[in-house]
Amino acid sequence: MVNVTTIEHLSTKVSELFNITDQVHAAVENSGISNGIVLVVTAHTTTGILVNESLSCVETDMEELLERLVPLDEPYVHAHFLPTYGATSNNSQGHLKSLLAGNHCAFPVVDGKIVCGGAQDIFLAEFDGPQLRRVFVEVMGE
Repeated sequence: MVNVTTIEHLSTKVSELFNITDQVHAAVENSGISNGIVLVVTAHTTTGILVNESLSCVETDMEELLERLVPLDEPYVHAHFLPTYGATSNNSQGHLKSLLAGNHCAFPVVDGKIVCGGAQDIFLAEFDGPQLRRVFVEVMGE
């Protein structure tokens, strides 16, 4: 059996971390699936899915690390007029941060619940906001 739930989030900043852990757990518990796997996948190329501890200091460190690795003021090739868009792109940094963050995570599901560590939280990482974002939570199993 497969059950898919969509989580939507309207970001409010260019870059932000949004904790979606409770929503993912609820999607698994409401899926009707007892044993299997859950995939959490972002639908966007300038967002990421991160798994880490939800402490403000850890979140700040994650954001600052990505900023150091992919600074805004680099001469990115992508930051030029794109005929296909009819506009100048200014989201090169978002695409590259997304590349580093990854677009998904997976956890086992046992007895209708996600099996994860006590300090493992799931974040939707926004790198090109503010925008309406979608995350798919796909639970597969029996």
